[in-house]
Amino acid sequence: MPVIEVDNLVKRYDDVPVVDGVSFTVEKGEIFAILGPNGAGKTTTVESIAGLRQPDGGRISVLGLDPQHDAAEMRERLGVQLQESSLPDRIKVWEALDLYSSFYRNPAHWPDLLDQLGLTEKRDTKYAKLSGGQKQRLSIALALVGNPEIAILDELTMGLDPQARRDTWVLVEELRDRGVTIVLVTHFMEEAERLADRVALIDSGKLVALDTPARLVARADDEQRIRFRPSTPIDESELAALSEVAGVSRVGEQVLVTGVGNVLHSVTAYLARNQVIAYELRVEQVTLDDAFVALTGKTLQNNDNSEI
Repeated sequence: MPVIEVDNLVKRYDDVPVVDGVSFTVEKGEIFAILGPNGAGKTTTVESIAGLRQPDGGRISVLGLDPQHDAAEMRERLGVQLQESSLPDRIKVWEALDLYSSFYRNPAHWPDLLDQLGLTEKRDTKYAKLSGGQKQRLSIALALVGNPEIAILDELTMGLDPQARRDTWVLVEELRDRGVTIVLVTHFMEEAERLADRVALIDSGKLVALDTPARLVARADDEQRIRFRPSTPIDESELAALSEVAGVSRVGEQVLVTGVGNVLHSVTAYLARNQVIAYELRVEQVTLDDAFVALTGKTLQNNDNSEI
């Protein structure tokens, strides 16, 4: 049985639908990513699941509960880390975790969360003195302090440095291994590809695709791109004549080869036969971003951090 069921969810603001007929289920123990550009309706969707927004249409069930009518029971079983949250400036890190843990019947051992999220040295620091990344990590800790069965994590690594982001990914994988179901809202393709069992692509309030990351990528294209800087000039027409090669072009000193199948072997074998060294060789595979572009004609990359 799914632990989350969303059926034809609709949410409007000023009669404009920002979530328009979205339906999906989330299975117990999976990491389910909701991926899309900023403003697509991802946050509105998960806030409706968490009971923080009243939908204008559709049905939501979380662990067999109605988020609007069973809010008290659901809070015991659901942890939420929102994209934007705030605490009193003067509250200390340990005080916030100690306070939040008192809200639950069976809370986690919050000093362990401090350690896992790299906040132990900041336990006595006031909230106002934390950096943006540290506030984000504290928000994650507060979402997990209740030992939830389901955790909704909205842009959980926004503002984190690369190492902190990867440490957080490890924590999410450990949570899944303990049986916690994760709903992950993100616009980072690498994050979704690394963590998600399934991905829902949302654009302009509509669900445009739902599948595993690998199958979504396969639906987009199986083209490969190979970039390298040859040690000596090459005959591009000979390279283009190889059966797996679809195209050859130049980008400055680099050669860009596109193709399918075993194109990498064909290209490297050709270079070896002609005693050409491929400097800075890089193979680029199709990504979730490419899949999103193929399905919607839009890019996932967006520097605007606003979300609805």
